[in-house]
Amino acid sequence: MDLNQFWEKALGDIELQVSKPNFVTWFKNSRVIDKQDGLVVIGLPNNFAKEWVEKKYDKVILGSLRSLDEKVKKVEFIIHSQNKPLVPSNLSEKAVADNETQLSFTEFKIDPETNLNPQYTLQSYAVGSTNELAYAAITAILASIGNKYNPLFIYGGVGVGKTHLIQAAGNEIKRKSKGNVKVRYVSSEKFTNDVIWAMRNKRMDTMKSKYRNVDVLIIDDIQFIGGKEKTEEEFFHTFNALFEQNKQIILSSDRSPKFIPVLEERLSSRFEGGMTVDISSPDFELKVAVLRNKLEEKGIELSNEVINAIASKTQKNLRELEGILNKVLFYKEVKKEEVSAKTLDQIIDNIVQKPAKTTSPDQIMKIVSNFFEISINDIISRSRKKEIVEPRQVSIYLLRDILGLSYPYIADKLGKRDHTTAIYAYNKIKKEILKNQMLNQKIIMIRDIIDKG
Repeated sequence: MDLNQFWEKALGDIELQVSKPNFVTWFKNSRVIDKQDGLVVIGLPNNFAKEWVEKKYDKVILGSLRSLDEKVKKVEFIIHSQNKPLVPSNLSEKAVADNETQLSFTEFKIDPETNLNPQYTLQSYAVGSTNELAYAAITAILASIGNKYNPLFIYGGVGVGKTHLIQAAGNEIKRKSKGNVKVRYVSSEKFTNDVIWAMRNKRMDTMKSKYRNVDVLIIDDIQFIGGKEKTEEEFFHTFNALFEQNKQIILSSDRSPKFIPVLEERLSSRFEGGMTVDISSPDFELKVAVLRNKLEEKGIELSNEVINAIASKTQKNLRELEGILNKVLFYKEVKKEEVSAKTLDQIIDNIVQKPAKTTSPDQIMKIVSNFFEISINDIISRSRKKEIVEPRQVSIYLLRDILGLSYPYIADKLGKRDHTTAIYAYNKIKKEILKNQMLNQKIIMIRDIIDKG
């Protein structure tokens, strides 16, 4: 039985233990990447899916795998994306293939020595009020590598430009030093995989040489090492070795060090011992600046009306912004005409999904309860358990935000509570999603399930 057949059989068992919406949401793009020596490596499409499945379904998955092969002892999760480029719904796959070579989207090769993508430069990084402090910290480091803001810890939500900025810093250091300053960039996922490989092959000396013989170490999404004992231990010693030699360390995360779950205190204190800065959601002006930078890179022009419409109708994610822009430019290249207001609205609506107008309060509460794997009775109960309070407050937030229901109605629907309870819950979640990326991602996923009906 090959890996695909093995995973399909496991999924059949997992499906019986997980609600249908959750199974479709979390497992539809999963696959087994490797299976040997009792270890099964499962690939998931993005960071959030990996973190959620690892936290919620690790035991379920392990049990299903062991029922098929009792030699399985452990499961590891990695990011393994097979995303395809966005294609306008009115264009055939043949049209995509025929026009692929005409598109002016430059492909960049990763530098094998530094692991940096040369596409990310400081010149192409748009600076605004939401990211100016992080940018200033990077420029200060460039003037005095290892002696200013060490470590530098940059955090912010998904798609706000963290990866661009830290890779741009690495590329700028390499350019200014003419390659004399040794830079290495990796994701925390790659660092973890290297630790696993070194342990399995008894090559820890190779691992240490790779990461400690550098002048600048840049690690993206460092939050994912939390709870991985051996990875944390190796990073702790790597951190100390570099820090004691005044080597520069730059880290990114989706949250502040103090909010990284199960992160060892000794690591958290070291992260907070340097400079910690956040990048918040981009405002309108920054989104316009990002769009103009992207257009300048591609050598393509769009009208101010189209640029402003894209910037105003996207929410908080620069990746979403770029996705819309790429789709607009693809349409323009294929159709050889300007994008109409109607077409632009269709493109934006396809990416920035809106909830179905027929959604009912009961449907929202059912979807929330299924997502958190509790009952609706739990949500409307008087329980103050954390695992109940959060779904209850999320339900209140979504009932208000999606359907615009009154606070008295929501309070009555959620167990005949006082309307001030609904007000408090709504405002709490509204503020919390701006700083708690995990909560924000949960709500995004729930909205996606609601949108799909």
